[in-house]
Amino acid sequence: MAQEQSRRQFLQIAAVSAASLIGASDCRGQAPQLQEKNEKKKELKLGLASYSLRKFKLDEAIVMTQQVGLKYIALKSDHLPLDSTPADIEEAATKIRQAGLVLYGGGVIYMKDEAQVHQAFEYAKAAGMKIIIGVPNHDLLPLVNEMVQKSDIKVAVHNHGPTDKNYPTPEAAYEKIKSLDSRIGLCHDIGHTMRAAVDPSVPTEKFADRLLDVHIKDVTEATKDGKPIEVGRGVIDIPKFLRTLLKIDYTGVVSFEYEKDAENPLPGLAESVGYVRGVLAAIV
Repeated sequence: MAQEQSRRQFLQIAAVSAASLIGASDCRGQAPQLQEKNEKKKELKLGLASYSLRKFKLDEAIVMTQQVGLKYIALKSDHLPLDSTPADIEEAATKIRQAGLVLYGGGVIYMKDEAQVHQAFEYAKAAGMKIIIGVPNHDLLPLVNEMVQKSDIKVAVHNHGPTDKNYPTPEAAYEKIKSLDSRIGLCHDIGHTMRAAVDPSVPTEKFADRLLDVHIKDVTEATKDGKPIEVGRGVIDIPKFLRTLLKIDYTGVVSFEYEKDAENPLPGLAESVGYVRGVLAAIV
C-alpha cells in the first residue's frame, strides 16, 4: 500500500528528517563537489497557514512556527482581524518579520460582498502580503479581477471539498477563473481534494499554470467524512504529491494547515513537518 511505503520511506530517513525539522541544512564541511550538487537540488518553500494555531495568540503562533522550523506564514484573521487598523496591521507584520519569518499572505478570507473584497485588498496591502488566499463569491470575480490588476496582489482561490457549493475542487475553481488575470489562481487544499475522492497530484499537474498556493495536510479517508490527521498517516500519497510539485517546478509556498488537535497542535504539526522534510530529503 502507498501509505505503508510512505511510512517505511520516512523511517529510513528519520535522521535526515529530524535534522531538517530544526532547519538543519548546513553544507559546511562537505566536499566542494557535494556542495555544488546540493545547491542544484530543487527545493520547496515550506510555510504555515496560521489557522493551524487558531487557539493561540499571534506571539505564541510566531514562536511555534519557529519551533517547527518553518519560514513562511499566511495569517488567518484569528491572529490579525480583518477589521484591524492599518497601524495594528503594520505592527503585527513588523513583529513577524523581526522574528525572521516571511509574511507572504493572508487567509482563508471570504468575500461575500463588494465591501469584503475591498477590505481584503486593503488588509493585504497594509500588511505587505503578496497573496490573498480567498473564497470570493462567483459574482464578485470581476471585481476581484479589477482589484488584482490595480494592486498587483495575487488571489489564490481555495477549494473546500465535496460539501462546498462554490469551489469544491481545484477544477471547479479553475473553471471560474481561467479567463481572468493570471494573478488569480488556485490555493490547492489537498485534504479537501482527497475528500472529494480526487487524487491531489492530478489537478496539481493539470492546473499547474494557475497554482499559486498549497495547503498540505492529510485525511483519514477519501470521502466527505475524511478527518484531519498527521501528514503521512492518512490516505494521501504524499511522496507522489511532492514529486508532482517538483516536476511542475512549483515556486509558491507549501503551507501546512494542520487542523487536528486545535488545543495542542504542536506535536502533530511537528510530526507532519518532519515527515515532509524527510520525504523531500529522500526524493530530491
